[in-house]
Amino acid sequence: MGIGFRELLIILVIALILFGAKKLRNVGSDLGAAVRGFKKAVNEGDDESSKQLSDLTGKTKDADFQERADSTKSESKTNA
Repeated sequence: MGIGFRELLIILVIALILFGAKKLRNVGSDLGAAVRGFKKAVNEGDDESSKQLSDLTGKTKDADFQERADSTKSESKTNA
């Protein structure tokens, strides 16, 4: 049970009345910049953690995933 079109439209109209068109545009722009910054920080964190993992183990994250997938396949064959 999410927000429908009518509810979203009412919220946007109220925000437009409270803030005005110019401020609402600035708020939207600032919000977009914040979301882009957050995504960039998350991606950099993923890249950094992958690099640290590969430095410690000598393997990349994909190689580690493939190794686990192969061991799971061999376990299922032995259990069958």
